[in-house]
Amino acid sequence: MAHLLISAAHKSSGKTTISLGLCAALRKRGQTVQPFKKGPDYIDPLWLSLASQRPCRNLDFYLMDRPEIDSLFRTHASAADISIIEANKGLYDGLDLDGSNSNAALAALLQAPVVLVIDARGMTRGIAPLILGYQAFDRDINIAGVILNKLGGSRHEAKLRAVIEHYTDVPVLGAVHYDERLTIVERHLGLMPSNEATEADRHIDEISDIVADQVDLEKIQAVAAQAPAVTPPAPATDIATPSPDVRIGIARDAAFAFYYPDDLEALRAAGAELVFFDTLRDQQLPTMDGLIIGGGFPEVQMHALSANEALRSELRAAIDAGLPTYAECGGLMYLARSIQWDGQRREMVGVLPADVVMHERPQGRGYVRLRESDRHPWPSGTQADVRVHEFHYSSLENADALHPFAFNVLRGTGIDGQHDGFVHRNLLACYSHQRNVGDNDWCARFVEFVRKHVRSRARGLHAAP
Repeated sequence: MAHLLISAAHKSSGKTTISLGLCAALRKRGQTVQPFKKGPDYIDPLWLSLASQRPCRNLDFYLMDRPEIDSLFRTHASAADISIIEANKGLYDGLDLDGSNSNAALAALLQAPVVLVIDARGMTRGIAPLILGYQAFDRDINIAGVILNKLGGSRHEAKLRAVIEHYTDVPVLGAVHYDERLTIVERHLGLMPSNEATEADRHIDEISDIVADQVDLEKIQAVAAQAPAVTPPAPATDIATPSPDVRIGIARDAAFAFYYPDDLEALRAAGAELVFFDTLRDQQLPTMDGLIIGGGFPEVQMHALSANEALRSELRAAIDAGLPTYAECGGLMYLARSIQWDGQRREMVGVLPADVVMHERPQGRGYVRLRESDRHPWPSGTQADVRVHEFHYSSLENADALHPFAFNVLRGTGIDGQHDGFVHRNLLACYSHQRNVGDNDWCARFVEFVRKHVRSRARGLHAAP
């Protein structure tokens, strides 16, 4: 039940690589390691899940309130020997001036000792004021150690260790020398999720061996043990989980993998049996009452997606016939007429009257606030705004007939800067990613929508002559 937060002075310091290595190295030592990731992210959690062999959980100040973060953390950390929380960006970075949603704020909330990963390229004596400044900025944050990263060699390491020991009281927990193998893996991290990487296990083994050789794992565990004991939250009022009465198909493969584990659990808790299928290889849809196509990188797999014409045709017919369907980002792209990327164009499902074009820069990025319109197929019934997030390099073109929409965009980009959530029959397709947290119980509402559709269809069949 020990825990710590891995952060950095700034983004791209290598904290994801270090976090992966620690998760895998400690797991190999027989530890039950629970990973967490701050903020909205799918790619890093996929890798952290693979490294630890436990689902990574996201902790997000924008989408969750503090009691919810604390409860989620305690629920999963209390079942592990050690929990590793990977921060996003730098330790004190965040949306608000007061730092209330920063990585430091998360460390304070969870009483987590902080380990700073420092990209020390080109640094010698200057590393001391950096560390001292981070300590002085907020005395309530326990910076319990540093891991020096991307070092130039043993002489560089010795100089840095001498400077840190002379000027600060912060222990050096590890010194990872620059290694092209780590650089290659970090490039993979930014471009492809682990489910796409055919050599993902080998990459993680390589990282864990390097980290275990150059980071003192005993000291890491001792730092994590400084954190107060984690106790599971009090059990909620007993509510029996209903027996599954609807089947929901989930597209999960190399093209579509962006699902929060909490959302999948919430779908099951609402009474859904989840049936996973592969859009690249399966020629037929599974028997199902509803469908979810999450985010991912369909552009990377657009040749294989287009080649599976049988499944595309069946999907188009099912959705046009009224199959309750929810699609996010990559799923929206797949349901469009085509995807154009890197000078090539491939046909997609064709349910959405629009074409997808990939760009070099993000077209929508960050946190989003939506307001439901009266066309939402499974509305919340409240006037509360919906907090979600988006990250897409694509936009829709030739979409003059794209309407109606389920959401008005109050902050963010969505489909056209003003709207998100294209509605067609029982399909809702968004660029935004929802998460089943706070007041946004989208999973239960979607399952109930599917359930009502099944009942309505059964009544129609029963009434038929």
